[in-house]
Amino acid sequence: METALKRSDLTTLTHANTAFKVLGAISFSHLLNDMIQSLIPAIYPLIKNSLSLDFTQIGLITLTFQITASLLQPLVGLYTDHHPLPYSLSIGIGCTLIGLIILSFAPSYGILLVAAAMVGTGSSVFHPESSRVARMAAGGRYGLAQSIFQVGGNAGSAIGPLLAALIVVPQGQRSIAWFSIAALIAMVVLWKVGDWYKPRRFQVGGFKKSQIPERELPYPTIVRSVAVLLGLIFSKNFYTASITSYYMFYLITKFHLSIQSAQIYLFVFLSAVVLGTLLGGHIGDRIGRRQVIWVSILGAAPFALILPHADLAWTGPLTFVIGFILASAFPAIIVFAQELLPGKVGMVSGLFYGFAFGMGGVGAAVLGKLADMYGIEYVYQICAYLPLLGLLTVFLPNIKRASLA
Repeated sequence: METALKRSDLTTLTHANTAFKVLGAISFSHLLNDMIQSLIPAIYPLIKNSLSLDFTQIGLITLTFQITASLLQPLVGLYTDHHPLPYSLSIGIGCTLIGLIILSFAPSYGILLVAAAMVGTGSSVFHPESSRVARMAAGGRYGLAQSIFQVGGNAGSAIGPLLAALIVVPQGQRSIAWFSIAALIAMVVLWKVGDWYKPRRFQVGGFKKSQIPERELPYPTIVRSVAVLLGLIFSKNFYTASITSYYMFYLITKFHLSIQSAQIYLFVFLSAVVLGTLLGGHIGDRIGRRQVIWVSILGAAPFALILPHADLAWTGPLTFVIGFILASAFPAIIVFAQELLPGKVGMVSGLFYGFAFGMGGVGAAVLGKLADMYGIEYVYQICAYLPLLGLLTVFLPNIKRASLA
């Protein structure tokens, strides 16, 4: 009996029902997890003043959070590919909860870094396993499943700054502790997801391990393609870091907005990211992931180049369009990478989520240094050219979407 499936067998096997309740549960948990994480950059203006921090120190907080997550995620994913841990999802959120409590009472810069590291550790456990659950529950609609999972995180990242403007800014740093309720809710929901995951833990992408399709692309092509995808992640997340970490400072400096008004503009950008993520995976299932990647990275370039020269009336719409277009890439990139390396869902998810986190952290640190040296507006003049790296998509192979699990 053959241990691997041929192309002709896969179309039938992927016609399983999509488990929308499970996808909804992990998307909701992703919303709560990333809402908590987004409180870190949302309180930067507060702690910058209260602790007398410069932009470089602000960037190092983001770097600590992102690097902690990025270094651990591929290792967690690689381990769970061979030893699935259904209830590790709740444990990951538990680490985030501890970091949140430390963050709310942190009296010094060093303690803030510890809190950021704990939140990063929670993310390193949560994301690879949640991405695996999304693929298991996809029923063959892998792009849609990744979009549903990711859109929860994007929605949480959008809601976080808004809640920070309404609660944390007027009430102060210690009010962050109230968000521990959200972490506890996520832990309960993810424990239930673990109950669903446990009897299916030896499946990959809806298949038993003995049915995982063989790799059909040459090894050099896979290596080149993974390198290209990581380059596109670099472009997307480096640019996104300029918005999530410094957009409020840009608006405050250039247009003299208040902190709360600037947070509303950040919410608009992050809302666009939600919409782009939701549509990107679904469109990729229908027209092909390579086509979506082409448009979603390179298509943002004209708007990014205009942004540094726009007035306030155009800045909001431009960042909305940029966020929408860029965000549509990530579900397509993740699923494309999973199709390159069938049977390694955890490792691939951990690598790409981890690299995305890492590039966000490195970007925040580097851009913070540039802002200190040359001013915050210079940051956006430099970052405007990053989406042009979307031209790297020409080196990606065409993969038949029904061919790989």
